[in-house]
Amino acid sequence: MKANKSISLFALVAVILALVVLARSSSSSNASNAAQWSVQVVKVDAGDVNLSPSFQIAIYENLLGELNKTKQFKQVLRDGDRNAGDVSNLLILKTTVQKYTAGSETRRAVTTVSGATKLTVKSQLCTRDGRIILDHTVDGNVRFMGDNFKATHNLARNVAKTIKQSSLPEPSAVAPSGQL
Repeated sequence: MKANKSISLFALVAVILALVVLARSSSSSNASNAAQWSVQVVKVDAGDVNLSPSFQIAIYENLLGELNKTKQFKQVLRDGDRNAGDVSNLLILKTTVQKYTAGSETRRAVTTVSGATKLTVKSQLCTRDGRIILDHTVDGNVRFMGDNFKATHNLARNVAKTIKQSSLPEPSAVAPSGQL
């Protein structure tokens, strides 16, 4: 009698697992059939802020990495990528630094109330013809432990999170200007 219960329980678990796998493969195939945006990340504009080129590059590289991690975009392209011209459903991410406060790792290590590195940027997702789809001001900082470049990572993570939490229009819903 115990063998029958074990076999029945095993069969029930196998059926449930098969249903879960089937549901996941069905939903992923539906998602892959739907049109998906690609994004091209433009080099970071320092604006009127005195920001070292290394910080600009760090923000840019961290943005590429964090946007890839979201899996929200079909492709994440670099500025100047020759393949971007052939990509349909392309958004362009423009990032302009608005504020920068240089911090001190030493002061952060000694006191937890001073020495923070802070960055504030304006991030815009635009279509090829310049229409703004998303416009947000995003902050990134390092307040306690970590080197100053940790602020660029935190900033990129916050930009990616903001984009992921936003409801972007379907690519087919954004017709090129003049075709509405």
